[in-house]
Amino acid sequence: MGKDGMNYAPKGKPNPVVAEGEFDIASVALDHGHIYGMINGLVEAGATLKWVYDPDQTKIDEFVKKFPNVQVAASLEQVLDDPSIKLVAGAAIPSKRSALGNKVMKAGKDYFTDKTPFTTTAQLAETKRVVERTGQKYMVYFSERLHVESAVFAGDLINQGAIGRVIQVTGFGPHRLNAASRPDWFFNKEQYGGILCDIGSHQIEQFLYYAGCKDAKILHSKVGNYNNPDHPELEDYGDATLVGDNGATQIFKVDWFTPDGLSTWGDGRTFITGTEGTIEIRKYIDVAREDTGDHLYLVNNEGEKHYQLSAQVGFPFFGELIKDCINRTENAMTQDHAFKAAELCLIAQEKAIDVTR
Repeated sequence: MGKDGMNYAPKGKPNPVVAEGEFDIASVALDHGHIYGMINGLVEAGATLKWVYDPDQTKIDEFVKKFPNVQVAASLEQVLDDPSIKLVAGAAIPSKRSALGNKVMKAGKDYFTDKTPFTTTAQLAETKRVVERTGQKYMVYFSERLHVESAVFAGDLINQGAIGRVIQVTGFGPHRLNAASRPDWFFNKEQYGGILCDIGSHQIEQFLYYAGCKDAKILHSKVGNYNNPDHPELEDYGDATLVGDNGATQIFKVDWFTPDGLSTWGDGRTFITGTEGTIEIRKYIDVAREDTGDHLYLVNNEGEKHYQLSAQVGFPFFGELIKDCINRTENAMTQDHAFKAAELCLIAQEKAIDVTR
């Protein structure tokens, strides 16, 4: 699984939905290691990676090692001027994701960004206008649901009615800090957006999806910097409480306190309570029992069940996204859902009480 969440890039079985050369993509802005997971997912679903661009040659060199058939573009404009490119994937510094996406969409291409997609409400409002005007897609890599097989399977179980109506979701999203290996922007709040905006975005997106909410209210949110005085703008802890438009509730906690002794980058867990059962997802590890991830525990009226889901489910989001781009449908994720998850994490961040000041 690896000890560094910044470079967590799951690989699955190839499951192409298009033929080679039928859906050309480009990768630009390699500031976060999630770009590797984003491209892996798309290529496994049949996309053809044609171009890569980043102003930093070191990042390009690393990328080309992983994807040796890619062509290196001399500029972003070279990528955007290529009529064969259907989708541009980017993992820019968070505060620059919106502007990059707007440029991509104005060039007539769909955009796939790492989370968090925005760091300010002004960016969200502007991107909404660009989507409206261009008809292009601004899709978001919420990897903790989309690129984790146990999380995908949980959604399938819920859709099949295995636990009845979802009434509560509790999420834990601890990450390992690895401060020495982080870029400067990681510690600059204007650039990373705050902990609830950044890694909290995974938790809010999962709540909306699992509980079937189209909207929610932030009841309470907190942030703090407990243990990183050398980085005064870093928030190393955050939590929030939400209530959905259908009455379902969420509590979640995110932090940068994964101990060095854990064999993976974070013990991510999700607990889902339904009217007729419960689901627990142990995403990356089953602590002190097994170092494998993708464990799911289901309890309902039929009994108790443990699933080990590695290499069992796949990652259907990427193929659905490719088909959505071709057919102009919204099966992978609706634009409204992506924007609502983004909006709520911005509000949670804005309303947060700083408990350590």
